Amino acid sequence: GYVPAFLQPIEKRILMLYTGIRAQVGVKIYGDNLDALQQKAYEVEAVVKQIPGAAGVSPSRVQGKPYLNVKVDRRAMARYGLSARDVLDAVEVAIGGKNVSVTIEGRERYPIQVRLERGERDDIEKIGRILIATKSGMSGGAAASSGGAAAGGGMGGSVGAAKSSSTASASPAAAYIPLAMVAVITREVGANEIASENGRLRAYVQANVQDRDLGGFVNEVEGALHKMNWGNMTYKMTGEYENQRRFTQTMQFVFPGVMLIIFVMLYMVYHSAAEAAHVLLAVPFALSGGVFLQKLLGYNFNGAVWVGYIALFGTAVQTGVVMVVYLEETLKKRMAERGALFNSADLIQAVKDGARLRLRPKVMTVATIVASLLPIMWSHRQGAEVMKPLATPVIGGMLSSLIHILIVTPVIFAWLRERELKKATSRKGDK
Repeated sequence: GYVPAFLQPIEKRILMLYTGIRAQVGVKIYGDNLDALQQKAYEVEAVVKQIPGAAGVSPSRVQGKPYLNVKVDRRAMARYGLSARDVLDAVEVAIGGKNVSVTIEGRERYPIQVRLERGERDDIEKIGRILIATKSGMSGGAAASSGGAAAGGGMGGSVGAAKSSSTASASPAAAYIPLAMVAVITREVGANEIASENGRLRAYVQANVQDRDLGGFVNEVEGALHKMNWGNMTYKMTGEYENQRRFTQTMQFVFPGVMLIIFVMLYMVYHSAAEAAHVLLAVPFALSGGVFLQKLLGYNFNGAVWVGYIALFGTAVQTGVVMVVYLEETLKKRMAERGALFNSADLIQAVKDGARLRLRPKVMTVATIVASLLPIMWSHRQGAEVMKPLATPVIGGMLSSLIHILIVTPVIFAWLRERELKKATSRKGDK
């Protein structure tokens, strides 16, 4: 029966062109027998339907199309001086129809088509009574002994035999025999399509995924298919998940590379690995908020989510750098004021002053980013299904990074500077 799809038209078209499957996930089955492939496709369909999140599961229908099979008897044809072409031409005219002439009405021309009526085309016995001329004068003609043929192309009427008005009429000595005398006519069920790939016959089962991550669904499908008995048949997973898998493999290199680049740039700014690591701590804090909101809203990890996290990490580190710059400026100003009397209490006070100075700009930055992304979360127009997963980690991460930048960053900054102050004091005491 009809199985609805849960994809946008353009998305479905792209998937079809790219993978040959009109769904997010497909199982291509390869073998050497169409009947066995169809049966295996039904088995795979039953297995995939049992996996949570499966929607629109449907196998390809490689079998099940009815055919009219006309098998000629060459010995019988030889007795009447007929060839296979004579017999099959008669079948073509009677079943498929043939333009035998053209009628002219003023400046308009209409083809005259000879064809058996629908009721006779669907009856094997009446098809078997199609008359075939055994003389050369009627070669290729066809008629039904029970009635006439329907004439198409704008001309009604019936004829006793399917023959061309533009050819010479049959001679008085022409003889006719029914088709059943020189052919065996049967109805059979055969292949709806014969698809092959890499030299082997192919069937497939396609499915879409709802309310869960695509990668986890594919892993469960592969685990279930691995337990099946495949014999001499093989299978291959295909569909949209291939793009996601390639993207995930790429992100395994891109994500660490992005973090390394950020660390190197921070080290170039501060000339200290401890300072660079201190600012880089904004990343896990931002990550925690993004993951929390992502799980709260029920979005799974995909390409858009990863892009959102990369954008979040850059913004979080940037705000951390700005906070440290404010703290450094306040600390230098305090040290210049106190001079040799500068101590730990002055350090703490300088950090507090710098954090308070940065409070309003930081809150405004986070509020601006969140306010600009909230309309995306409320949208239901086309494209929102891609933008919402991208915006979710940014919103959640910016909120959690606000706490980190205003509280954790000043504390760690004060701790690192206090250690340096104690080391400097101890060195002076040793001297």
